[in-house]
Amino acid sequence: MARPDNIFSAIPDALDSEIFELLAAGGDTRIERIISRGQSSPDSGWYNQPQSEWVIVLRGSALVEYQSGEAFRLEEGSHLNIPAGTAHRVAWTASDTETVWLAVHYGRGAPM
Repeated sequence: MARPDNIFSAIPDALDSEIFELLAAGGDTRIERIISRGQSSPDSGWYNQPQSEWVIVLRGSALVEYQSGEAFRLEEGSHLNIPAGTAHRVAWTASDTETVWLAVHYGRGAPM
């Protein structure tokens, strides 16, 4: 039986790397919680996914950059839709507090 949970529960005090937690999936949709504290995308490349991704920052802040040069600072409550095939990266996340994201991957290729 499904039980309620809290998006802000079970956040570790120390985050050596980002945490990606699958919350739900079905059809062409995947929903995950991402927790960051000072992490950024690897310098070696850009994310370029076959599915679209809608993200919202629930706590903390981050900077998302597109390979085209556009950059968007996301604060608590800010959300962004990243179309499939759009090269992007997380340039930084807040280092003094956790950044809690909710990410919805949808469209072709979303379930993993």
